[in-house]
Amino acid sequence: MVASLGMNDEQSVQLDALDARLIALLTAEPRIGVLECSRRLRVARGTVQARLDKLVERGVIRGFGPDIAPPAIGFAVTSFVTLEIIQRHGHDPVAAHLAAIPEVLEAHTITGSGDLLCRIVARSNADLQRVIDQIVSHEGIVRASTLIALAEQIPYRTLPLVRSATKNV
Repeated sequence: MVASLGMNDEQSVQLDALDARLIALLTAEPRIGVLECSRRLRVARGTVQARLDKLVERGVIRGFGPDIAPPAIGFAVTSFVTLEIIQRHGHDPVAAHLAAIPEVLEAHTITGSGDLLCRIVARSNADLQRVIDQIVSHEGIVRASTLIALAEQIPYRTLPLVRSATKNV
């Protein structure tokens, strides 16, 4: 089975069952080596290495670093901030400003009443005010609307999506 992932045909990446099994194994055991992957998947070491290299090259696998839990390092408050920006200046200056703020974990251009959606963290509600003040200090930001997350119901995940992509061909 082969599944196509991507925004359009030119950027499409094909995943098959072996790719999905390799991704699942690396997700479950991120510190596993290529040799052990080949043993568990019952394929040659060279096959695993070639598949892994292609998945990285094509941008399917974006990294092998540790998955950090912000609360475990003192950032117990997670919030989502919608920003309205001055359109004529574009998104890039605001994105550069946001990238310089360590508590901004991600930012996405969005449709709707806002222009950017950010996931941010803070040490406390009082610290959240400091982070928001730092965010809105940029002249290109007109307004911010903040939602505080009370509890994480489903952590960030992609494995169900990978499994679904290889089944729906």
